[in-house]
Amino acid sequence: IAMWSGPRNISTALLRSWGNRPDSFVCDEPLYAHYLAHTGLKHPAADEVIQHQENDWEKVVEWLTGEIPESNCVFYQKQMAHHLLPHIGRDWLDSLTNCFLIREPKEMITSLIKVYPEASLEDTGLPQQLEIFRRVKETTGEVPPVIDSRDVLDAPAKVLKLLCEKIDIPFFDSMLEWPPGPRATDGIWAPHWYSQVYKTTSFQPFKPKPDEVPTHLQAVLASCEEIYEELAAHRLH
Repeated sequence: IAMWSGPRNISTALLRSWGNRPDSFVCDEPLYAHYLAHTGLKHPAADEVIQHQENDWEKVVEWLTGEIPESNCVFYQKQMAHHLLPHIGRDWLDSLTNCFLIREPKEMITSLIKVYPEASLEDTGLPQQLEIFRRVKETTGEVPPVIDSRDVLDAPAKVLKLLCEKIDIPFFDSMLEWPPGPRATDGIWAPHWYSQVYKTTSFQPFKPKPDEVPTHLQAVLASCEEIYEELAAHRLH
């Protein structure tokens, strides 16, 4: 199961949720090292990530599409859509169950610019999500699962049950709560990004934010909203 998300979403909380299932192995942003090595972006602990995580995308893909680790039934992959750079092949996606996690663009952008003040459309991951979504829809003839972070936070049990039903696996109540703290399956970058997630034991209630998108990013917001609406039209809720 590849859960394609953009940044500043509840993707790590979902990683906790799936990691607490009794039948699942999870992995955290497996293409991150390749993304950093290829783009040269100086993210926190970038050199450490490149040294400790496989950064040959073809080897990563071989692992993601191979045998499920540790004799589990489910291999849940937290994927950042913007890590799927243009030169990376796409055929391997056809062997996965591709799902999509989206977030209302204004909420996402106002959070993202606290880290990347000049965030581009590509940095949001939405164009890549739409590309993958359309590919899956065309190759399978079916609409792949889309979940919205607001829906998950408002009704986690209902939405996760719908998702599990959609992809034909059982739902477990254990997906709704988890122990606090780090995990062995967290990326090596976790201490720099997951301090708040470490404190959680469940999905936190949605809280609206008053922040506004700056004028110079209004065009990015408009493009994000157009893509978001196409994806959100298919969301499970």
